[in-house]
Amino acid sequence: MKTFLSCLLGLTVSLAQAQELALVKKGKKIGYIDKQGDRVIDPKYDKAGSFSDGLAAVWIDGKWGYINASGEVVINPQFDHAKAFHRGVAVVAKEDKWQYIDRNGQLVELPHSDKLYDFNSNGLAFIREGDLVGLMDTKGNVVVKPLYTEIKPFEHGFAKVKRGEKWGILSSTGDMVITPEYDEIDISGNGVFVARNGTAFGMLTQDGSFKHVKDATKIWPFLKGETLTYARKDDKMGFVNTQGEWVIEAQFEKARAFRNGLAPVSVGKKWGYVNAQGDLVIQPEYPDAEIFSSDGLAPVKVGKEWGFIDTSGKLVIPAEYSISAAFVGFLTSGEDKGFIDGVARVKREGKWGFIDTKGQLLGNEWYDNAEPFEKVN
Repeated sequence: MKTFLSCLLGLTVSLAQAQELALVKKGKKIGYIDKQGDRVIDPKYDKAGSFSDGLAAVWIDGKWGYINASGEVVINPQFDHAKAFHRGVAVVAKEDKWQYIDRNGQLVELPHSDKLYDFNSNGLAFIREGDLVGLMDTKGNVVVKPLYTEIKPFEHGFAKVKRGEKWGILSSTGDMVITPEYDEIDISGNGVFVARNGTAFGMLTQDGSFKHVKDATKIWPFLKGETLTYARKDDKMGFVNTQGEWVIEAQFEKARAFRNGLAPVSVGKKWGYVNAQGDLVIQPEYPDAEIFSSDGLAPVKVGKEWGFIDTSGKLVIPAEYSISAAFVGFLTSGEDKGFIDGVARVKREGKWGFIDTKGQLLGNEWYDNAEPFEKVN
């Protein structure tokens, strides 16, 4: 019996940790739904934020507080501003004073910073002294002294840092991976950095070696797990590999990233898809097209609306949606398009909702606005 109860408890914890919720707006009120489309918390808030670290900021009676995933108020509304929790710490403002609090709503004393910044999922936050920034952890340890003019948000465990006019790379532990000596630098999802040194674009590995890509005038970052990325040469687009070699010669008007072995390319102002050998396997016939998701579907524009094709080029979800994800002036803004973990956010006849990979509307309900699903914990 003890073993059974232990397994049941483990399953319950696992399911709780895996829970994802999305903000939805119905009329003028905001609530949350799960990936089955069920309302977990009915729309009743005038303002709210996404869940993070198990809590979400909500606006109640003119002040910000925090609720848990059951909709229970766990930190009473008392703040003028409230940001998301990360690693048990959040930034809030009370009586015009910004401060850090813990999950009990108690003040957290951390090293002085001229401006307070959110902690990220790695448990690091910027600290500022005048014009220079560094990093500290949630315990108040200064991981990186304020030595840089700029530190960009972490991507794939790395952050771009600027010293003077040059860029380098820091790891999530604050270690210098690439010394700031490049004019441009981008972090890829596959561990290869893309950089510009003067007029030379190339690949930059974590050991600091730079591989110049001949004739490239721009290279975009690799997606996670991919070995090809798109690059520009002589106003045309082609594809290079992680060794800095042109694998598909620059011949397209426009291009986007590889995923699932295919990449969108523009030929004669129409979009199709090429494979890793450069063959047009889905002919250019669309006014616009986006990259494939890990679910094997890609958004394509047919007429004025968007639908979804599979890797064979078959239109499996009819073109009757808008897919732009930016919400200026709503809750947040994003630019993810298409399917993410089996769900796509779409707009139809002025309303927003989510569809699954079969084109079924989650919960059979449309909303005045909706935000992407976020993991609760």
